[in-house]
Amino acid sequence: MGMIYEKVLRPAFFSLGPERAHELAMHGMSLLGHVRPLCWAMEQFNQLPASSMKPIEAFGLKFPNAVGLAAGFDKNAEGWMAAAALGFGHIEVGTITAQGQPGNPQPRVFRFPKEEAVINRMGFNNEGADRVAARFVKLPKPGERRIPVGINLGKTKVTPLEKAVDDYLASFERLADFADYLVLNVSSPNTPDLRKLQDEDRLRELLGAVMAANRTRLDAGRSRKPVLLKIAPDLTFPQIDAVLAAINEFGLDGIIATNTTLARPGFFATVDQAGGLSGKPVRKRSTEIINYISRATHGKLPIIGVGGIHCASDAAEKLDAGATLVQIYTGMIYRGPFFAKDLAWALNARQDRDWVR
Repeated sequence: MGMIYEKVLRPAFFSLGPERAHELAMHGMSLLGHVRPLCWAMEQFNQLPASSMKPIEAFGLKFPNAVGLAAGFDKNAEGWMAAAALGFGHIEVGTITAQGQPGNPQPRVFRFPKEEAVINRMGFNNEGADRVAARFVKLPKPGERRIPVGINLGKTKVTPLEKAVDDYLASFERLADFADYLVLNVSSPNTPDLRKLQDEDRLRELLGAVMAANRTRLDAGRSRKPVLLKIAPDLTFPQIDAVLAAINEFGLDGIIATNTTLARPGFFATVDQAGGLSGKPVRKRSTEIINYISRATHGKLPIIGVGGIHCASDAAEKLDAGATLVQIYTGMIYRGPFFAKDLAWALNARQDRDWVR
């Protein structure tokens, strides 16, 4: 199937603009998710067989395999019900903001096939927390799903930085009931000043407020939700130390390392496009950060590793560095819709025989 995608389907998709290709892929995933018998049949074929499945436990959840779909693909929670059928062990929807917004002006996504990379400056285009919540009401809830579903939260662009905490809290309150876990995205480079929320004082204010709201859920008879933080690959190690101290202080459940980068290594030094760079050029730096976090926390903080995974050895590298789970997105653009299945099966074989395909 991978060869068919690379020789036939990928050229067809790449003949379209990146956003048009994404819209078609998202529409197909949404349609598949509503055909339950077909999803069930595909799951039997694409998920690991029960006899060899080794579920992964992290932040109180069970994952049938280590490979997830990163936030950014299913921005409005329209297609996540098909993720298990494609072989994913979890999916993260969003980024979702308190208010709906169109994102940045087009064009805002740029492919670089030879480098297997993408630059995007989407700007959190999404329908907003209320509309996404209304969609979730009609769909399976936590505990009823084949795989965990994370909800990634960001700041609305028009909200001033001084009101960012209120903005995140509004989204958290609206969407927490529908999430298996939640992610605070403070690391996208495409919303003005968003990355300033990684500064120590602002980050502590945000984490303290969200985790306080999470605790009040218990008082109201609702479950506490696992909360993770997604960080940028452009942080220095001292900055990461400050982030980890805040995570420990406020009791977050994990970290996602990393988002896209503003760095322009190698070929990209001469590319004049603003936005976050993803794909192969990010692999090394994201792995370095994963390894640093794992060592700094003595392996006690669950890490979801993201960035530059384009083959099984890339995924294994993240796990060896200390990640508990991995996520893909750009790699799927270049490898096809069943890339997650290929990775999960290869990682499972590696676990059994110390072998990577």
